[in-house]
Amino acid sequence: MSDPTHRAQAHVPTAHASKYLQQLCKHFQHRAPATFDADAGAITFPFGEAKLVADAATLTIVAEAAGAEDLARLEDVIARHLARFAFREDLAIEWRSAT
Repeated sequence: MSDPTHRAQAHVPTAHASKYLQQLCKHFQHRAPATFDADAGAITFPFGEAKLVADAATLTIVAEAAGAEDLARLEDVIARHLARFAFREDLAIEWRSAT
């Protein structure tokens, strides 16, 4: 995505960051272009792009969209699915503006 006008970032503490990154990308690759490995991934939705990076303690997600409504939608979609995949954990998913 070139020159997005809205950007947000979330740092989600979890020992299962790589697992969740791969689950999210695999889940969405049936509906949207997604690329990933154990450490990084990207999902391109019609309304924005999510970039994910996993390390031993944190899943970092960067959401980029052309407008505020699209960014809010992207944040919601990613957070809802992540919470569903991580139902055994009480993940803290807090988006912060990075624009």
